[in-house]
Parts: sequence; structure tokens; C-alpha cells
Amino acid sequence: MAKRKRLSPAQPTYLSTAPENKSALGGPGSLSAPPIAQVASEAATEGALQELTAVLETARAKGLMIEEIALGAIDETHLVRDRLEQDEEEMGALVGSLRARGQQTPIEVVALGQTADGKTHGLISGWRRLTAMRRLYAENNDPAFATIKALVIQPDGAEGAYVAMVEENEIRVNLSHYERARIAVRALREGVYSSQKYALQSLFANATRAKRSKIGSFVTLVEALDEDLLFPTAIREKLGLGLARAFAHTPGFADEVVAALRATARPTAEAEQAVLSQLLAAYEGAEAQTSSAPVTPTSERSWDPAEQPAPMPRVRSLDPADHIGADERVSVQAAAGVRLGFTPGQQRIELTGTAVDSTLMEDLKAWLRRR
Repeated sequence: MAKRKRLSPAQPTYLSTAPENKSALGGPGSLSAPPIAQVASEAATEGALQELTAVLETARAKGLMIEEIALGAIDETHLVRDRLEQDEEEMGALVGSLRARGQQTPIEVVALGQTADGKTHGLISGWRRLTAMRRLYAENNDPAFATIKALVIQPDGAEGAYVAMVEENEIRVNLSHYERARIAVRALREGVYSSQKYALQSLFANATRAKRSKIGSFVTLVEALDEDLLFPTAIREKLGLGLARAFAHTPGFADEVVAALRATARPTAEAEQAVLSQLLAAYEGAEAQTSSAPVTPTSERSWDPAEQPAPMPRVRSLDPADHIGADERVSVQAAAGVRLGFTPGQQRIELTGTAVDSTLMEDLKAWLRRR
């Protein structure tokens, strides 16, 4: 009878992962992705990352990405604002809304270069929201109100920045004709536009021709009375247009109005309106009497040495520093590559531009020593 052969027990590690640099047939450790597949996977990942980065950079460049910016980094005086007054009741309602629901609509800013005061962005539109957020943060230093949501836009030069501000306020707030005219005057004085007509056409391109004409009439009031009016936004349309016609017809009448305003106490808007209305009524009455009086032929009139020609229009300086208020900021092109900013209320002058370098610094120091 044949002898049976004894079989050894099964080895549990026979099919396990082979040692390094070796393979075990059929073992799961022997299965790995081919090198070409790994290269393709890494290339696809890198390509997707680059595409995402490009999309984000394009969105940021087009002003489509909302960013959070510290309140202290925003220069609200970057542009001369078109809003002269702020209704406290409306501001209180806005503060309450932001406290309850947070900021729903971003402001618009433009990136600035290096500035002396550390401001990184200049405000284009959203002054009311920025002011309200600052009030909220000042209440208890809540970190939730330490930053503000903003779109960083790149307007087409200074003209684009002013147009963006005006369009924003035309939609959100009811600006007076005086405020609209004033921003056109200020933009012209800062050298943004070459003429007053071009400023009106550019800033209010979407307004009707009749509305633009009324704003142009109020420009006359701004140029003549801006330094002396206490409540300019309260001027009614009819009164403003009447004064503008009178100033155009009789330039010396503007000086009479200025003198009367300076000599009269005007504690309220109603009081100031009454002064202007009385002056205009007196002027129109005198004009009506003059037009109805019989005309004496020139040959029969005796010459009176006391008669003086009508006074010439008051010559006003075109230097923006002569017209800005203490809390406003003006920016002008002082020279090639040098832009000068001036804020009287803060006693601050800034120089920015490509020509601002160490040489200019030394020249300024030398000039100040000689001054």
C-alpha cells in the first residue's frame, strides 16, 4: 500500500504585500496607477487651480467681487461729495437696519496707492452706508461692524469716478438741484472736465434736457452764493431759477444778494428763503417799473455824472482752495506727475504721483526754508 504524503499547513502570508522593490503575484499591493496617469492628474489639478485663480482675478478687476475692508482704511474725502446735508432721521433708520439685518448692499471704492495717512481705498459711492457703519462700530467696538463690504472698481479716470458717484445717488437719494449743480462746479474746478457744459453733459447724461438745463441754471447760484448760503439745499426750484435769471440779466444783483445775506441773521432755512424771496421780489418789481416807463430819446437826455455803468460781474478765483469748506478736500494736478490734495479743516496737504520722489522732497525742503 502506497504511503500517504503529509501536506504542510497553509501559509497566511504567502499572498500578502511583497517587500519593497518586490511584487507578489496577485497581491493587492502590486496594483498602482501608471506614471502617465499620475502626471495627467497633477496637470488637471494645476490647470483647474489656475483657471479658478484667473476667474477670481478677472472678477476683482471688473469690480464684481465683494471684499471686506477695514473702516479706517477708506478715505471718504477721495471725491468731493455731492451730498451737502444728511437727514438725521434717515441716517437713524439706516443705522437701525444695518444693526438688525447687516449690510445688504456693498459700497464702491477704488484702490489707492501709498498715502501718508495709511488709507488704502478711496470712496466712490456709499457715503451714507460708510457713515452708518462707523457709527455702529463707535457704539461698542463690535468686530461685526469693524469692516464694510465693498466692490473695488476701476473707473475710467476721474470722470468715471464722479459719474459713478452721481449715478449711485441719483438712484438712492433725492438730490436737490443745488447739490447737482455744485458737484458739476466742483468737478470743473478740480480739472476733471474741460468746461461746465461738458461736466453737466457727462455727469447727468441720463437726465432729460430740461432737467439738465435747470441744473445748469443752478450752477449760477453755486458760483455766486455758495460761500454765503447756510441752507442751500432748501432753495425751491422756482426761487432758484428766478435768482439765476436775475443774476444773468443783472450781474451786479448777485453782489446785492451776497451783501444782504451777510447782513441778515438766518437761523433757519425758512428765514434764509424769506430773505432770498424778498430780494428777488424787489428786483422783479423794479425791473417791471423800468420796462413800463416811457423811454426818453438819447438826444434829449441830459448827461448825469452820477450815472455809473452797471457793475461788472464779480471775478472769482479759479483756485479750488478758495472755494472749499473746512471739512472738504480738494485735489488738483499741480504739475506733471504731481497731484496735490488739500484739506483745510485737517490742516493737511498731500502730494502724490509718479514725480514725487526724493529730489522733489529736497526741493520742497529748500523752498520751505527760503519761504
